Amino acid sequence: MTPRKHGPWTINSSTVKYDHDLLKINEDQVTRPDGSPGVYATARVKPGVSVLAVDDEGFAYLAKEFRYAVGRESLETVGGAIDEGERAEDAARRELREELGIEADEFIALGRVDPMTSLIDSPSHLFLARGLRFVEKRQEGSERIETIKLALAEAARLVYGDEITHGASCVLILRAHNFLQAGVGKA
Repeated sequence: MTPRKHGPWTINSSTVKYDHDLLKINEDQVTRPDGSPGVYATARVKPGVSVLAVDDEGFAYLAKEFRYAVGRESLETVGGAIDEGERAEDAARRELREELGIEADEFIALGRVDPMTSLIDSPSHLFLARGLRFVEKRQEGSERIETIKLALAEAARLVYGDEITHGASCVLILRAHNFLQAGVGKA
């Protein structure tokens, strides 16, 4: 590999240490910004979506499920990976229907979030879903998701109270709350 600039760093060589459908781990031999040699490892996780459904009365619908990596149940917005060739909004629609059995008339893009920019490249596109209809869930075999309905203001309180800790969920809940409080959308 020909060395290439990466901001103030130079990547001299790169080795894939692990490659899976959702996750790829690279180890790079680098020249640091100060000129010294080093090693830098990064993880690339397939880009994803996080979607928060909020009904006309201001109730939010969250997903509660056991999360293997942290070894506990987590209260989160709905989320998942964007499939190859799929638009982010289409992935948000799919995930909301599969995980909570909710379809929505409107998906409002509320930006994106990068969870841990020093080591992980895993952008999550954030959506607020409005105009809700409830249909049958289509959860995957590994999913045991409980739907939790609570006031959006209560969900925001749970973020500040350290009871909702999933990064993309925290950002999305607070952005949605702010968006709706500002009177941009109906709540």
